[in-house]
Amino acid sequence: MRFVDEAAIVVRSGKGGSGSASLRRARHVPKGGPDGGDGGKGGDVLFRATTRMLTLYDFRVKAQFDAENGLNGKNQDKNGRNGDDLLIEVPVGTMLLEQNDDGTETPVADLTSDGQEFIACAGGIGGRGNLHFKSSTNQAPRYSEPGRPGEEKRLRLELKVIADAGLLGLPNAGKSTFLSAVSAARPKIAAYPFTTLTPNLGVIETAEGRRLIIADIPGLIEGASAGAGLGYKFLKHVERTRFLVHILSGQDADPENPGAGFDILDEELRTFDPELAEKPQIRVINKIDILPQDRLDALRANAPADVLFVSALTGAGLDTLMAEMWSRMNTIDADDAADEDAHFGASDVGVSDTGNN
Repeated sequence: MRFVDEAAIVVRSGKGGSGSASLRRARHVPKGGPDGGDGGKGGDVLFRATTRMLTLYDFRVKAQFDAENGLNGKNQDKNGRNGDDLLIEVPVGTMLLEQNDDGTETPVADLTSDGQEFIACAGGIGGRGNLHFKSSTNQAPRYSEPGRPGEEKRLRLELKVIADAGLLGLPNAGKSTFLSAVSAARPKIAAYPFTTLTPNLGVIETAEGRRLIIADIPGLIEGASAGAGLGYKFLKHVERTRFLVHILSGQDADPENPGAGFDILDEELRTFDPELAEKPQIRVINKIDILPQDRLDALRANAPADVLFVSALTGAGLDTLMAEMWSRMNTIDADDAADEDAHFGASDVGVSDTGNN
């Protein structure tokens, strides 16, 4: 199935059913009172995030979604049935943005966890039957309420891939080869620019059941943050990664100043969103298997101490790189747990203080 990360759709909730204005009719009751039932509520339109979906392709095939209307009330105090809600499933990582009449967009939901739900359009309330309008001065009202209309919204869905590690690098840095070497992913690999046109995901799972999800983000180029090449379209995917693995081809690295090769994309990240440039990075020089020995020696001698050297093709250095990736994961997990403990600890203190006053 083709990867699609954006789609525009229209959603409509159901309108409420109208109340009934019926008057009771029976053989021995010539002037019966009101017995009109209420209209049913219209169905809601709600979205649910699921890990079973990886793309928004289905929304390119179908772009309009309508929930069921509520049914009208009937005589003998019979209320109309509520309309069924419409559940729309989307991949985890989908943002919902409402498209306004003036051309602007308003973010309305960010579905980042499996099972998370959001009601985009509430169904219209059903109208009341004439039974509600009986009074001492009007024993047989002949009117009822119409149902309220549902809501209609134009939404743009935007999928941002959620992963633990994002592979960042210029075209042909060897990211796809690395992903296929360490995971079960089988991305397209070839020696020409922009081979990867969509984010590919790879999953590494330990014997204990721990998972590390890696996203191969399509190759960026200098000027990507300003719309050059294909990079601008995919910079958004970097936002949802916990840390980055920045891969530089040994063929592109300057033997006299290897660290400068990482600056190009770091600057693009900083221009697009300063917070992206602050994400933790593991810096890697790849393709050492095809470098002349004197060039490799110069790169090793002049590279910053934290740079790792690997060959995704032959596997050289991959064990060290993977160990570092798991180490970063452990550190981030520990920091997240500490932040959560601090949050709940502060909440507990607040409750305790309140109780002492």
